[in-house]
Parts: sequence; structure tokens; C-alpha cells
Amino acid sequence: MRYTIHHRTKYRYEHKVSYSHHLARLTPLESPTQNHISSRIVVTPLPDILTSHRDYYDNFTSFFSLASPHKELIIDSFSEVLVTASPGATLDLSPAWEIVRDQVRRSTLAQDLAAIEFSFASPLCPVLPELADYALMSFRPGTPILQATNDLTQRIHKDFSFDNSATTVSTPVSEVFAKRAGVCQDFAHLQISCLRSLGLPARYVSGYIRTDPPPGRPRLIGADASHAWMGVYVPQLGWTDFDATNNVIPSINHIRVAHGRDYNDICPIRGTVYGGGAQTLVIGVTVTPE
Repeated sequence: MRYTIHHRTKYRYEHKVSYSHHLARLTPLESPTQNHISSRIVVTPLPDILTSHRDYYDNFTSFFSLASPHKELIIDSFSEVLVTASPGATLDLSPAWEIVRDQVRRSTLAQDLAAIEFSFASPLCPVLPELADYALMSFRPGTPILQATNDLTQRIHKDFSFDNSATTVSTPVSEVFAKRAGVCQDFAHLQISCLRSLGLPARYVSGYIRTDPPPGRPRLIGADASHAWMGVYVPQLGWTDFDATNNVIPSINHIRVAHGRDYNDICPIRGTVYGGGAQTLVIGVTVTPE
């Protein structure tokens, strides 16, 4: 499936910003199942500096800086990407989760060493005994790791309500677990914490998801949104993604933009602003299949 994506971020400030510096991760990743065809970022007003690089996790990252006073900042990201279906994961043929836990900690292979850091707590994904207990209802002794992760995905989808008023970007995983409610970011962090509490490598994935309008209704420009899910690592198999919000294994309807330990590593836009006072933020995303 080929997609065109327009992601617009607009900041309006109460007073003029003297100058600002920003990082943006808005460009889709390149992978065996995702071909990044083209992308460009347009910043208004015109920045004094606009460069790009790969970050520590190999995500496409743009840096821009504005030294002229401004009361409004608009970041438009335009991308084209081709997503192909991955070979279906045979969940019950994956190794037992205990074998994976022990193997990644003993391995000296480069890919396993790169994955091991995702098995430890990070600022937004703590390791907690109550989350280990919750996960163990899916991760019974000898259960294949992908089968167990899929069962955990289904349980989170069933046990937790999607409620965008229940949490904020700063709500900790422990509170999400207690409330049994949140949004896609919360469910990804929760599932990652569950897996890491068992000593398993799990990472946060950000991107977009294709959404269809109700029957008979047109697709609304800017009505789509960023999305988040998670991936678990298995030696020799690599990373397999799971989306608890929608209870699916991501395929051609998911577009990957960045991955890291948690949201803090890969938030779409972050920066430092001097002046400006109060600010308002409006985000619009349009994902169009071709």
C-alpha cells in the first residue's frame, strides 16, 4: 500500500518568541516492509538553520533553529511511503519466552546486544512487580514469546478503556494500570513495562495508522492522528510489533516513523523556546492511500 502523509504542527504564542531550537522526527523509517519514497519538511517562518541526521536509534531527525522573532510556528511534513505486508508471524513456533530472556542476556551477537538495552526500565516505562504479575497471566512457563505477547495484547485491549480524558502525556504507567484507561501512548508504555518487568526487550514505536471514514462520509483532511504501539525482540527473528489499542499485529495499515525506549526518545517535535508566554498547539494529520 502506497501512502502520502501530511503532518502539520502549528504553535501560536501569546507573545513573540525571541529565538528557538527544535528537533523533529516526522520522516518514515526505511525497513524490509517499508520503502521511504520521499519526504520534506517545510518550516514557517523560514528557519535560519535546517539540517537532518540519524539519531542514536537510527531514526530520521531534523534540527531547525529560528533567530528572528515570531508569534506563530508551523511545521509541515510531507512524505510518501510504500508499505508491504510482512510474512505472517507463526506465533506458536517462536521460542519460549524464558529462553529469549536468558539468551539475550548471554549473547555476544551485535543485534542481540543492541536489543538488550530495551529490557531495562526507562523514564516512562518502569519495571514494577505488579506489572510482572499482570504479564505472567499470559507468559506462563514455556509459552512461545510471540504467542504470549499476542495474548497480553488482547488482554490489554479488553481490560483497558480508550479514554483521551483519563490521562495526559505525563501520566505514569502505574496510574494508567490503576485506572484501566488511557490512549495509545499509555497502552504502548504499559505493555512495554509488562515485558521489561519480565526481563524481555520491548521498544516503543511511533507512526501513523490508516483510518477509514464512516460509510458514506468523505475523508476529512487533517482528521487522522499520530499513533503508537510496541515491538518485542526475539533473537534470529528480530522485532515483531503489536498494537494493543486496536488488538492487531501491525501490517500495511501502520506506517512506522520512529522507535526508542519510550515516547521521550522519539516525540515528534521537541525544543527550546525563549519567550512567547502561553502557547496553543494544533496538530493535523492526513494519511491518504493511493
